Amino acid sequence: MPLKEQITQLSMWSGPRNISTAMMRSFGNRPDCVAVDEPFYAHYLAKTGLEHPMRAEILKSQPQQWQTVIKQLDKALPPEKSLLYLKHMTQHMLPEIDRAALLDHVHCFLIRDPRLVIASFAAKWDQIDANATGFHQQLELYHYYSRHSPTAPIIIEGEDIQKSSREILQKLCAACNIPFSDRMLSWERGKKPEDGVWGAHWYNSVENSTGFTAYKPKPINLTPEQEQLAKELDPVYQELKCLKLQI
Repeated sequence: MPLKEQITQLSMWSGPRNISTAMMRSFGNRPDCVAVDEPFYAHYLAKTGLEHPMRAEILKSQPQQWQTVIKQLDKALPPEKSLLYLKHMTQHMLPEIDRAALLDHVHCFLIRDPRLVIASFAAKWDQIDANATGFHQQLELYHYYSRHSPTAPIIIEGEDIQKSSREILQKLCAACNIPFSDRMLSWERGKKPEDGVWGAHWYNSVENSTGFTAYKPKPINLTPEQEQLAKELDPVYQELKCLKLQI
């Protein structure tokens, strides 16, 4: 295994219905990288009791104790690999999980307009509230790692990657102190070994992709309740957006 000081552990923090799985495809296609999909998902379901799609399969597929997850992540890299990419959902980070256990990671935050998140989420899941979107948890994590991490957190927006993939990914890699790879721009269609079992429900679109989907404005039709939720979440989005990498 590469020496610890030569390894980069990159935690990518996103809420649902962003381009987080496409980002995992992008990094997972690098020859130096091992990608891990939502490592705290089973812990989250076990503790909250939420009846997510494929709940039973998820609980069987991962450790349900966060301490065990941390230990596994420390052993995740095989020889000849130097980059560990962790796709995290911010809502999975329940209060009891020790944030300090990930302090030596590079932390990146993937953001998206809450109206777009809610519109996309509503097509797949009918129990949408502030906690389920992960916005407040994302801001809490950003503030924590801003204060305590030895490296400054990085913020990127999904739409920017769709508009200018090469430029933003090059800037992201530079900020993470890792080399950029052209292999991050495209990948083969299909399932990937790192995909969580829940991909059977959520990943249909990305499984058919071979690269980042070009950005196209989408019409948004929200219910009054969904509009109110988007209004509640917008200050979080705006605070993080002001600090993102620019095209």
